[in-house]
Amino acid sequence: MGILYVNLGPLGKGKKERIFPSKLELVKVGKGVAALPEIFSVSQVTQYIKRLLENDVALQQVWVCGEISNFTLHSSGHMYFTLKDDASRLRAVMFKRENQWLKFRPYDGLEVIVCGRIGVYPKSGEYQLYVEMMEAAGMGSLYLAFEQLKERLAQEGLFAPERKKPIPRLPRKIGVITSPTGAAVRDIIKILHRRHARVDILVIPAQVQGDTAPASLVAALQTAGRLTDLDLVIIGRGGGSAEELWAFNDEGVARAIAACPHPVISAVGHETDFTIADLVADLRAPTPSGAAELSVPEVNELRNRIKLCTDNLYALFSRLCARKRAQLERLAFHPVLRHPDRMIVARRQQVDEGKEELVRRMRVVLEERRKELRRKMEQLEMVSPLAVLNRGYSICFRETDGRLVREAAEVARGEQLRITFRRGQIRTKVEEVEEDVTTWAKK
Repeated sequence: MGILYVNLGPLGKGKKERIFPSKLELVKVGKGVAALPEIFSVSQVTQYIKRLLENDVALQQVWVCGEISNFTLHSSGHMYFTLKDDASRLRAVMFKRENQWLKFRPYDGLEVIVCGRIGVYPKSGEYQLYVEMMEAAGMGSLYLAFEQLKERLAQEGLFAPERKKPIPRLPRKIGVITSPTGAAVRDIIKILHRRHARVDILVIPAQVQGDTAPASLVAALQTAGRLTDLDLVIIGRGGGSAEELWAFNDEGVARAIAACPHPVISAVGHETDFTIADLVADLRAPTPSGAAELSVPEVNELRNRIKLCTDNLYALFSRLCARKRAQLERLAFHPVLRHPDRMIVARRQQVDEGKEELVRRMRVVLEERRKELRRKMEQLEMVSPLAVLNRGYSICFRETDGRLVREAAEVARGEQLRITFRRGQIRTKVEEVEEDVTTWAKK
């Protein structure tokens, strides 16, 4: 069996591939013999298209604007999503090594501008965009990251007013977390010494700008938290761009401020600058100089306040003494104090009258109780068996068992009876029993 070599042209890049004649149709072309048509595998076609796209310079750094849909953050850290507009869709992937620097979290419906290269994923044979950079369209990435972190921390309650610690009225030692070489630390120290020279200042140096600034600020806050003699902590820096102030929007810095056992004043940038640290801190100052003014009162102001309180206290005490003196003078001329025996005589007469009234009421009550007792005794006497005997009746009992005899049939002839009268008793023996009362009455 012979072997025919066919030039694959662009697909094979000039390589010759062996094809068995049994798989080809041989036709005559002029004086020679050729194989038609050329047959390629799926992988060959896919690799050919992949090389075409990857060799196109215009597709190796392309900027695309679209809306994210079907966003998936894989456990590996890679992001898979689709970019779409009104007419088309484009599959995209952003690997972990690129998306780890994103300052915001993409989500479905977010319109973004991405930069990357067009390539083909051989396994599925689909072309897709390999994203290297991403920006939020219509709003800056920094602003979007700020809003996302702000919303998440607010839901956890880190901005709640009830968790904020009160600022001490007169701190004795203040910790200042900032750059030791910046203008902010000089302004803070200068104003603190001017307002209250006796306050102790502990500068805890930290980086306030750059990629390593968040970790430096967190370490400085943890150091301040371990110092039990601190009464207050000021954290901040001077003004700058949003990127320069971004370390104070870091989640780790925000949680370190919330965990600090001492009250924290945030003083970041100018008055118009606003950071996550300002929201978490117990008090926000517009500037580092403003933080120094808010942390301690001015000595002269304290002196004036003490003098004012002293004057007010003296005036109140003087008025109180004058009122008590006038009251004492009025009481000195009161009849009770001038003639106390008159009050005793009047009260003695009232006691005598009350005693007479009490005796009178007791007699009335006793008389009513006597009358009630007599009525009860008369009622008892009416139902008493002795009253029946007084009217001429008698009571008969059997001598043997002492039972009361109510009828003649209850006794027998020869039985002993005991009869009780109004006065005295007799014992007798039954000679005859007649149960009919009418017969006895006739006799």
